[in-house]
Amino acid sequence: MKLSTNIKGGPPSGGLPPKPDEIHLGPHKEGIDLKRLVFILLGLAFFTVIFLSPPFDDAVDPNGKHFALSHEGKTALALFMLAAIWWVFEVVPIGVTGIAIAVVQVLFLIRPATKAFGDFMDPSVWFIIGSVVIGMTFAKTGLTKRMAYRMLLVVGEKTSMIYLGCFIMTAALTLIMAHTAVAAAIYPLLMAIYALYTDDDKPTKFGKGLFIGMAFVAGAGSIITLLGAARGAVAIGFFREIIGREISFFELSYYMAPVGIIMTFILWAFFMVFFKPEKKTIPGLRERVELLYKHIGPITRTEIITLVITFAAIALMSSRSFVPALSEINKSGIILVTTVLFFLLKILSIKDLEEIPWNIVLLFGGAMSIGFCLWETGAADWLAITWLGLLENAGWFIFVLGMAFFVMIMTNFIMNVAAIAISLPVALRLAPYLGVAPEVVVFSALVVAGMPFLLLVGAAPNAIAYESKLFTSGEFFVTGLPASIILMVVLGVFVKFIWPAMGMPVLVN
Repeated sequence: MKLSTNIKGGPPSGGLPPKPDEIHLGPHKEGIDLKRLVFILLGLAFFTVIFLSPPFDDAVDPNGKHFALSHEGKTALALFMLAAIWWVFEVVPIGVTGIAIAVVQVLFLIRPATKAFGDFMDPSVWFIIGSVVIGMTFAKTGLTKRMAYRMLLVVGEKTSMIYLGCFIMTAALTLIMAHTAVAAAIYPLLMAIYALYTDDDKPTKFGKGLFIGMAFVAGAGSIITLLGAARGAVAIGFFREIIGREISFFELSYYMAPVGIIMTFILWAFFMVFFKPEKKTIPGLRERVELLYKHIGPITRTEIITLVITFAAIALMSSRSFVPALSEINKSGIILVTTVLFFLLKILSIKDLEEIPWNIVLLFGGAMSIGFCLWETGAADWLAITWLGLLENAGWFIFVLGMAFFVMIMTNFIMNVAAIAISLPVALRLAPYLGVAPEVVVFSALVVAGMPFLLLVGAAPNAIAYESKLFTSGEFFVTGLPASIILMVVLGVFVKFIWPAMGMPVLVN
């Protein structure tokens, strides 16, 4: 067997021979990662058991209509479990799990390759790419540092106030732009702030709280207006079609603003407990930031052009809710105009294009693929009707929270628009049987659909935060468990007490 020599750090300087501790004789054998192997096999075991199990019973809706689960639908559920386990425990890069989702669909004849892989080119995936490019441009031009330093001068040296300042800024921006774009723009700002906290490469509690908190708060803020995410418009569309009444832009904000604002401050307190910063203050931060802010000088022409392009795109996307002529233009097309312009004006170069986090893009391609797979095979309808059917004889309060719990779980695995589309029509048709007003059903679903705290795939801000490399997908999941419980408690309080006091119909005769 031929021996290979591997010298750490490249060839020695000055032609000197390498030191003995720099030479490794190959081949190098790595130990087996038993934990990783267990979870790989666990995912495959769930897939195999569900795939080989006998046909499941039909789901039956309140009108007596039967929904059979086809062989393809059952296999889609098996794939759903496999992907969930591999994503949570990160047995392979999360983007690779996304690829595996499409591969399994093709090999097991669940859906044709054109659909399974075509979902990776869905407009929602391109919207994420466009959002990430905006964030990259802000970082490259220096706008990110300018914003970060300005904010730090306002909030001061206390790490608790830095948490709060970052969270409020994130939530506020989601009132006027999609939470994906907000997360992409805020991410480099947080990196600039974190660089002032420590020079150590080792993850800190403050770093984990800063980035996971940004992802959580982006969701909390995005529920307040129709501009924060597409899910609100989809839910209102179902409500109009099934109930025959329109929910206005301002009616939605009236009921959702208190939830989003309260959750933002609750999440701040939550992260101050679960990820309490190692330092109460960053001594000398204000002086350092003042010097850094002076060093970057006045705003440049390139920064101004970047701002104009970005806010023009935001204005156009926001106008789609009010201007009928723009409503047919997909928001992904609008946001990608910024990408094209950044390259045309040479603000970005080909080297910047190579910096796009393709692991995250593939993750969301896989999320779109599994979502459409569950939908098109009928597995999603079967799941929703089976679950909500269990609540048919429950009290109205349990029904509303049970429906919301289902949406919360589903939106952690598939795009929240799909989770709304799967569950809301069933819930709205079931609600009259329990004397539940449709308004409380819609608003409850929108609250939890906006805050998927368990999996990275649940929302783009989750995945963007993961790029910081300061936490694992497992840590994100563990953090999300108590946060999701808090979310359900807050929703319960609103459903039972606050929304009725604000005038929302909860029960019907």
